[in-house]
Amino acid sequence: MSALTKHQVIEHGGNPLFVLVPYTEYLELTGQQGKSANIPVEVAEIALLEEKSLMRAWREHLGLTQEEVAAKAGISRGAYAQMEAPEANPRRATLVKIAAALGVKVEQLAE
Repeated sequence: MSALTKHQVIEHGGNPLFVLVPYTEYLELTGQQGKSANIPVEVAEIALLEEKSLMRAWREHLGLTQEEVAAKAGISRGAYAQMEAPEANPRRATLVKIAAALGVKVEQLAE
């Protein structure tokens, strides 16, 4: 950070419990700086309110079918359908293909 920031320490019974730091500093400390994953409100609503994966929310938001995304990603529709499940944990290489097929960043698919 370019400016000094006084951190706020939250105590309980005289013992420090938490330290509040600026968000940008938190991102730097956790190695997440530059990994912005902006997600449109419409996509977030589909994912959260309808309890769907971000992958499925993006696909529905973009008006694409599973067949279309699978074809663009070079995988079968069945394999893609399994990856849309909220509990699915696809490999990074597969996420890269799907992100490219959807036209989004990989970080926008991670939950």
